[in-house]
Amino acid sequence: MTKQTKITATEARFPLASLTLSPMNPRQDVPEGEVVELAGSIWTAGLIQSIAGLADDKGGAEIVAGGRRLRALQYLADKHPNLATIRPELATPPVMIARDVETAQTWATAENISRKDLSPADEIRAYGAMDKGGAPASGIARAFAVTEAHVHKRLKLAGLPEQVIDALAARDINLGEAAAFTICDDTDLIVQVLEQTRKGYLSEFQIKNMLKPDSVSATDRRAKYVGLDTYKEAGGRVSGDLFAEKTLLDDLAILEQCFADKLAVAARTIRQEQGWKWAETVDATYFGGYDIDQMKCARIYAEQGDLTEEQPERYDELAGLAEAQVLDEAGEAELQMLQTILDGAYSDVQKDYAGIILHVSNSGELNVTEGLVKPEDKEAAVAAGVLAASKHKKSDVADTTSKPRMSQTLVDDLNRVVTGARQHAAVNNPDLILALLAFQVSGGTQYANPIGLSASDVPNWPTTEASGYALDERLTTPTEWGGDAFERDLAKAFRVFRKNGDDHVQAELIRHLAALLSGGDKTLKALIDKEVKTDIRAVWTPTFENFFSRIAGPYLNDIWRTVLGLKTGNSQVTSFESLKVGEKRKKLDALFNDPDTRAAMQLSKPAKKRIATWLPEGMG
Repeated sequence: MTKQTKITATEARFPLASLTLSPMNPRQDVPEGEVVELAGSIWTAGLIQSIAGLADDKGGAEIVAGGRRLRALQYLADKHPNLATIRPELATPPVMIARDVETAQTWATAENISRKDLSPADEIRAYGAMDKGGAPASGIARAFAVTEAHVHKRLKLAGLPEQVIDALAARDINLGEAAAFTICDDTDLIVQVLEQTRKGYLSEFQIKNMLKPDSVSATDRRAKYVGLDTYKEAGGRVSGDLFAEKTLLDDLAILEQCFADKLAVAARTIRQEQGWKWAETVDATYFGGYDIDQMKCARIYAEQGDLTEEQPERYDELAGLAEAQVLDEAGEAELQMLQTILDGAYSDVQKDYAGIILHVSNSGELNVTEGLVKPEDKEAAVAAGVLAASKHKKSDVADTTSKPRMSQTLVDDLNRVVTGARQHAAVNNPDLILALLAFQVSGGTQYANPIGLSASDVPNWPTTEASGYALDERLTTPTEWGGDAFERDLAKAFRVFRKNGDDHVQAELIRHLAALLSGGDKTLKALIDKEVKTDIRAVWTPTFENFFSRIAGPYLNDIWRTVLGLKTGNSQVTSFESLKVGEKRKKLDALFNDPDTRAAMQLSKPAKKRIATWLPEGMG
């Protein structure tokens, strides 16, 4: 048969008794179970795929394609002796007749001619009918040659009110919109929302929100923290969105009560076990320096422990092994022990004047902020020596809280530095940037775009310019085009640009996209930072100009004590606190930026590491 040969076929109906299985048919042996399951499908949905054969000399045909369907029809004829009366279309099925043996042989090999797929609405009804008749999902799947997961989703749709299936059949709604109705069991509400959907376009999200406006996903931080079992034990109802593969919690009031109760128990337990003066909870996903200032609280820190002469070197050795991911279990335990010493612990005296705040993050994890001294306890804390008094104001107590620790301009600059550091790291990871771009332009990020593709750029240069700040030159060097931009022949310029080659094009794309990288929402920023290994201190170091000259005395005292690992009351701390603010700023600038100063101070390795990695609050 040549490529130009036209294959013709005739369709005719034949009594089942006149049809036989051709030796050319590839399905000579078929399990009886499959025949029974397929017979059930044909009985419900009809013969949706024709059988094909070659006419014989007895007025019948030998079936070359559709042997399993022929056996199923014969099974129905045996089961229903009056088949010709009750289902004449099955008693005399249509058969495609090949014009010659060569064509019949081709059909026998292909085995899938003239296939007609059911519409989604018809498929839903057919599956539903078989399910009501007792057919298992596995049997329906084999009968229709689909997966069991596909069958389960169609059966979920089959349970919807008939009005929804009618709307799907009439194409008033699409399959995704029909699936949105499956989250609800209230027939009246479903019909009501369906009518609104027919009158005007409603998205799948809007449909679900109208059906269950108070439902919360099991991925909600409150649900993660509480746990489904606790929620259900309290009487909370759970439903599912099979198509979005989501679990929904339908009783928001119960979830919120469970959440508040568990958080309150955690606060009470930690306070009692650890001995804090007070413990409170906040219903927020983040609690930081700004929140502490708003509460007018002062912050005290754990009293750091002292390592022996040998331990700092051992700490550095173990930390290096851990970074190389070759540290064994015993080494990890030893490193944790040394880290615990360095981190220190709050004393009982400190806890007598301070408390804790508990909150649950977006990931559902419990977070505890320790060492907070309330305004009414500050004077007593100063008298007890656990809170440093200000040297420059009459009101020692008010000094730590009367003003924000950082100006908004400084906060904005630090945020720009974080953005620049992220871009600095990402510019060397083109695959990630391109993947983020594809993710964004395809709508996967909703409104939290990781790349700032807009009319405005993504600020990454602080107002203090290059003081202590250096980015990869690719992020700050503009493309040289030459000539007046308004008079340039764009077509000509584009042709020249393309002649530079694919590598040049990709390099230009990557560096400009990297310069537009903003990061998206909090979780996506964290993922990006982890993958590109964002290192803020690789591009920014605090200096007198970019940071120290812009903060007040109490914060300068905290930084000096923290990076040097000194306890409150230490002579070096007392000496530093007695300095004027300008002198403090210069000393911190020298500590961070002058190697000779650090060498003269004979700092320990842990202190050097703290200085090299220290970041202002909110930047880490």
